[in-house]
Amino acid sequence: MRTSPALLAIDTPVESGHASTDVVTRTLVELIENLSSPAKSDATGADPAEEVLVDTEVEGSRYLLLRMPSPNRNRIQLSPREQEIVRMVAKGHPNKVIADVLNISAWTVCTHLRRIFAKLGVGSRAAMVAQLLQIGILSNDHRAPAGPR
Repeated sequence: MRTSPALLAIDTPVESGHASTDVVTRTLVELIENLSSPAKSDATGADPAEEVLVDTEVEGSRYLLLRMPSPNRNRIQLSPREQEIVRMVAKGHPNKVIADVLNISAWTVCTHLRRIFAKLGVGSRAAMVAQLLQIGILSNDHRAPAGPR
């Protein structure tokens, strides 16, 4: 996963010329693009911590060019009830069966699923299970057994 660079201008004097600031900004944006190109990205694929790439002063203004870590999708927090529902969905159970087993209404199961989908940024049960398997929240033993075809 690539990191997304960020540009911060600090200690900018009020009387600084607007035209010179535009030149500095354009130069720094070009630098960001060069540093962010896939060829220059970390070969290991690991997200580094926040890193100062450039710390410079131009015409009385101090500029920092930072490489910020990308958001970590492994930080998704599911409640215990959401985890139960996810496990049952992964085993192939429909909402009505999940509702009966957990002694809640099918509407409540639907509400939990909508919230889980929103947390994961997915739109289907299959995408939810695939993403949870990928990020390691759900293990392979929760998948439904393959049936005869």
